[in-house]
Amino acid sequence: MVGPVRPQFVLFGSSIVQLSYSLQGWGAILAHLYARKADIILRGYSGWNSRRAVQVLDEIFPKNATEQPDLVIVYFGGNDSLLPHPSGLGQHVPLQEYIENMRKIGTHLKSLSKKTRLIFLSAPPVNEAQIYGTSVPLGQRLRNNESCQKYSEVCLKLCHEMNIKAIDLWSALQKRGNWRDVCFTDGIHLTSEGSNIVAKEILKVIKEAEWEPCLHWNSMPTEYGEDSPYDPVGPDGKTTVNVSNWTFLELRWD
Repeated sequence: MVGPVRPQFVLFGSSIVQLSYSLQGWGAILAHLYARKADIILRGYSGWNSRRAVQVLDEIFPKNATEQPDLVIVYFGGNDSLLPHPSGLGQHVPLQEYIENMRKIGTHLKSLSKKTRLIFLSAPPVNEAQIYGTSVPLGQRLRNNESCQKYSEVCLKLCHEMNIKAIDLWSALQKRGNWRDVCFTDGIHLTSEGSNIVAKEILKVIKEAEWEPCLHWNSMPTEYGEDSPYDPVGPDGKTTVNVSNWTFLELRWD
């Protein structure tokens, strides 16, 4: 553990979380904006479904931890929504079990501390043509948009019941023109353009949430943000310029 202690934001989920620091991903965007304000902690596990997440909740989020997270952003659903494999193996989780797993995750995270805030991300759409091309007939595709939509809808409904902030990624990505062509690297995982959409949706929720204290990056104090004679010398050659709050992305992500 290093100091000073900052607020902790944990990103918890499957590959869309694990890969969120690559290709100018949404996790990297958050880490950039929250530099000197909060620690963005990655707990992403490619290939996971909600069933595996529930099995390790107590290990990843122990209730007796000295410091509890201020914000947890959760994403599971895309892998759960795969249709069952004939072998009985694989990532598919039946819809009702998925709902109960997400309920368990939400209940556990809510119990960590009074300060812990939650945002759930619903299952995004996929580009079936990019995943399968023409080699796999429609009826044999285990990952499809119809199933993704069902899992997205039940996640949003559950979040409404549990008073958890939620982001409808299924709809958000499809608002982008040519979304199938620009949002995915492989039909499933996000390009920088897809990640930009996710980051904007997360920041919008944080900014509009009536949380105390506010967790929006522009409202949080900057660590060691006081003026100093050791700051860069300004254009007048007589004073210094405090650059502690410079992100170079202010206008884009305000």
